[in-house]
Amino acid sequence: MIKARIAASGSYVPETVLTNHDLEKKIDTSDEWILGRTGIRERRIASKDESTSDLAVKAARRALEAGGISAETLDLIIVATSMPDMFFPSTACIVQDKLGATGAAAFDLSAACSGFLYALSVGEQYIRSGTYQNVLVIGAEVMSRLTNWDDRRTCILFGDGAGAVLLSPSKSDRGIASVHLHSDGSLWDLICVPGGGSAIPPSEKVLLEQLNTIRMKGNETFKVAVRNLEEVALQALSADNLSASDIDWLIPHQANIRILKAVANRLKFPQEKMIINLDKYGNTSAASVPLAFDEAVRDGRINEGDTLLFLAFGGGLTWGASVVHY
Repeated sequence: MIKARIAASGSYVPETVLTNHDLEKKIDTSDEWILGRTGIRERRIASKDESTSDLAVKAARRALEAGGISAETLDLIIVATSMPDMFFPSTACIVQDKLGATGAAAFDLSAACSGFLYALSVGEQYIRSGTYQNVLVIGAEVMSRLTNWDDRRTCILFGDGAGAVLLSPSKSDRGIASVHLHSDGSLWDLICVPGGGSAIPPSEKVLLEQLNTIRMKGNETFKVAVRNLEEVALQALSADNLSASDIDWLIPHQANIRILKAVANRLKFPQEKMIINLDKYGNTSAASVPLAFDEAVRDGRINEGDTLLFLAFGGGLTWGASVVHY
């Protein structure tokens, strides 16, 4: 049976660094408070002339280079993002044009911080069905454009970045073993951007009340995230007849260090086998998992033959897990 394997990866973060000490000068907070509650020391911020597609293209080019293929050979481009360049056309179409991937279909997928896992699942199905041979899955975000910089509870959390993986067919044991996705729309208001769409269209009120920025109910989100991430991780392990000890690396969505530690403790998973770059980049939403994955591949922590567990949780609510034999 044909599997979809991750043949290559790439990532990109903007040059501008925003540290906790920088935020101390803007809002009532401190480096000690932010680090203790979130595990974040700094985050990257896109420049005024950088859009989501710009970040996505740079990550994509690095993935293509690592995979040794040209953009012209791509069959499909999926961009997972909560902050597209514009409502339409899709950011994926803009990425397709900038890459010169003239033979590729392209579309966006929106599942907030779980977006990469949802997009990975879709890309996997095209490979397994034999429809496509080379699928590029990208998670890219410019979360700083959705951030209310006066809200000390949320502005400390988010950063900008992009990560990409190239999926190709495999008849060996290497590949995506399974993907497990869930959602609960009744909890949509735990993490949301309420204004700017069709429900609350752009207006002077939306701008004045900053309804076009991220709103989050932190305490409720924490509890639901930990419970659901534990459950979906166990579901993925069970589906593939694995235990936590069989996983070489856990690559979780980089949301909050307290969430990551709580999930690891519940799974009895050693924290030293978790890929964590939260301290450097903050929460980059859909870019989070592929960015962490690519960094760990490039610095030699993740190697061929390793068994990986991807975990993500985000607005929607959405959450998911994937076991990957790399």
